[in-house]
Amino acid sequence: MQIRNVPGRKSDTNDAVWIADLLAHGLIRSSFVPPPSIQALRDLTRTRKQLVREVSQHTLRLQKVLEDANLKLTSVLSDVLGLSGRAMLTAIIEGETNPERLADLSQGRLKASRAAVVEALRGTVTPHHRFLLRLHLSHIRTLEAVIREVESHLGDALAPFRAAVDRLLTIPAVGETVARVIVAEIGVDMTRFPTVGHLISWAGLCPRLHESAGKRLSTRTRPGNPWLKTTLVQVAWVAARTRNTYLRAQFLRLKSRRGPKKAILAVAASILTAAYYILKNEVTYHDLGADHFERRDKTQLAKRLVRRLEDLGLAVEIRPAA
Repeated sequence: MQIRNVPGRKSDTNDAVWIADLLAHGLIRSSFVPPPSIQALRDLTRTRKQLVREVSQHTLRLQKVLEDANLKLTSVLSDVLGLSGRAMLTAIIEGETNPERLADLSQGRLKASRAAVVEALRGTVTPHHRFLLRLHLSHIRTLEAVIREVESHLGDALAPFRAAVDRLLTIPAVGETVARVIVAEIGVDMTRFPTVGHLISWAGLCPRLHESAGKRLSTRTRPGNPWLKTTLVQVAWVAARTRNTYLRAQFLRLKSRRGPKKAILAVAASILTAAYYILKNEVTYHDLGADHFERRDKTQLAKRLVRRLEDLGLAVEIRPAA
């Protein structure tokens, strides 16, 4: 992207020679290449994410087979692969068709009544359905075993960076998996990024600058690290629902003006900003508080409240407190 703006041959058969010449003259900035220990950690976290995606895909295929057999387990169970769901699936694969006996296999509280569970288990299961259910459930179990093995290796690879991960866990909504991904994708040496803005731009969490003749054409986010960006956006949705935090206040403040999608990207950028300074300064997260914007903009808040009261037909006189 950088050398596109450098005059010269960029699209002919000698493109590689031209790029090498630019590099020899120091006209290309070096890419972010983490050390081998971080690269190994990155391989493990990315492999785990791909395996989790495969589990989700096979779970959807399993649910499709259940729907084809007219078994509505997804409507009565919050998790088809939970304890109750697996027990029922195993019994169905072994040939059990009585809905009363299948309902007896439930463990703990369900989100539906027993009568609803019995009705959801009335279907027509053929040998073809049992074969597909056995196939998908066996594949899911294999993938789960592989995920456990990867997580075991992750624990060993993460040992040198345990202190950094523990500090990242102090950020609201950031759990063990998210902290591992952050460390694996950006490392722990923040000198690679001159400022936090460089890191946010590298992750693709900032709007691009696309203008022509003084007219702004697009503000869509620029391409960035997809592994880090998707993880931060997912955790941002959790942070936006965490009460009494600065991140939730920021989301609600921006949501009313810019919409939820742009607000959630801003929250994800704030989480990455916090991670940058936590890793750089080796400190824990300090929350600014849910009332941060109110404390910062007391005058604007007072005017807004007065305006709302006047809209209700009330006369308001403001005097400073004694």
